[in-house]
Amino acid sequence: MSNFQIEIDFSNIDLASLETEEDFQREAKILLPKALVKLGESVGEKTWEELQQKLQATGGKLKSSPSEKRRFIQETGRTYQRNASNREKQELEDYIVEQLRQRK
Repeated sequence: MSNFQIEIDFSNIDLASLETEEDFQREAKILLPKALVKLGESVGEKTWEELQQKLQATGGKLKSSPSEKRRFIQETGRTYQRNASNREKQELEDYIVEQLRQRK
């Protein structure tokens, strides 16, 4: 996960109300599904770029329409959300808690 930067939207969270460890964990669990999609989309974007570079290097035809790229990235995000391991989910949840603490 450390190789990918994801933007998590904390704007709807009342940071002042986060006092206990349970408060932080609860908010992280609420944010987790969208964060998983964002992380998957980040992976999808990197994968798309790598595939395009490999195709170009081998003389292949580039599939670079913006709509195809967007569809690929969105589908990768949804797939990642559905298939993330418990360890990946826990690591991302811990990351969210850490981000919440830094913003408090």
